[in-house]
Amino acid sequence: MLQDKRILLILTGGIAAYKGLDLIRRLRERGAAVTPVLTRAAEQFVTPLSVAALAGEKVYRDLFDLTDEAEMGHIQLSRSADLILVAPATADIMAKMAQGRADDLASTLLLATDTPVMVAPAMNVRMWDHPATQRNLAQIKSDGVSVIGPNKGDMACGEYGPGRMSEPMEIVAAVEAHFGPRPLAGKRVLITSGPTHEPIDPVRYIANRSSGAQGAALGRALADLGADVVFVTGPADVAPPAGVHVVAVETAQQMLDAVRAALPVDAAVFAAAVADWRVAGASAHKLKKVAGNLPTLEFAENPDILAEVAQMDAGRPALVVGFAAETDDVVAHATAKRARKGCDWIVANDVSPETGIMGGSENAVILISETNAETWPRMSKGQVAERLAQRFLDALL
Repeated sequence: MLQDKRILLILTGGIAAYKGLDLIRRLRERGAAVTPVLTRAAEQFVTPLSVAALAGEKVYRDLFDLTDEAEMGHIQLSRSADLILVAPATADIMAKMAQGRADDLASTLLLATDTPVMVAPAMNVRMWDHPATQRNLAQIKSDGVSVIGPNKGDMACGEYGPGRMSEPMEIVAAVEAHFGPRPLAGKRVLITSGPTHEPIDPVRYIANRSSGAQGAALGRALADLGADVVFVTGPADVAPPAGVHVVAVETAQQMLDAVRAALPVDAAVFAAAVADWRVAGASAHKLKKVAGNLPTLEFAENPDILAEVAQMDAGRPALVVGFAAETDDVVAHATAKRARKGCDWIVANDVSPETGIMGGSENAVILISETNAETWPRMSKGQVAERLAQRFLDALL
């Protein structure tokens, strides 16, 4: 898959740098040549000797190396690569990229290039969530940088949340997708993702625990295959993938309006966890707490977005896929849902609290069609997305 491709791999200073050693091995297994660059901070976690041994090439470390710079080495390094991959990408290197700084070899290489750049962020959850990091992330994405992850999970510091670097095989899959064929070019795909928030009053709302991770992963996988992806997302924890058309919404009604506006499409995937109900006549003012007097909330049913699209008489997408998050009798409930809604497939999963799936980095799904219920092993949500994307190829081409 990566035969004769040259990857310039920049390892920066985070504990996840140790994963870079396995990443080098995995890339080389697939035929890629890996030219490694280490920052000074990265050398605190992995040694130049171990990196050079695995890469089979010299490790570049210094901007002002007289031997290398006699031939403007920092220019040649960046120009000779087919892809620049930064893994791990710390908050510091992302800030440098966003600001256009070039004060060491790694940042200079990233600035002095027109080669595609891909980063795999890795940092503490509070650093990842910090507004400055999110601004820098948005900036490098707008500059055309592809972003892999990060995943959510336990941190070396003992905290939990987003910021774990994607696993080496997830990064390899993204690199392969970058160089791979784009068989879905010319196909338009609609994806809904994340939760909806249904207001009770201006400060309170009804929501659910959907993170939007599976929808985002699927959007990324389909975009990597060349699809023109319209990504309608509620207020999700996980950022939308790069390379898609993002439509941000909050309520189920807004999501329905966005879906209608996106039609026609070749395929529609309804991965969003849309609230079944909303508060009828949500208050325009904050409801005040009065001792002994509980508010009465009257509910109304939200529109059924999946059913509306699946049951269209004219202009129905060639493939309509729904999701079913269940806590018991998963196959029975999901099979009944597929028949009731009229969609082609249902991707079902068990989101009981003990599974850790809702809001987690992994998924265990059952793909239900008219004739079959196919159980997949537990895997990362990125891997689920890649596998689903391949099924899309079979269905649409």
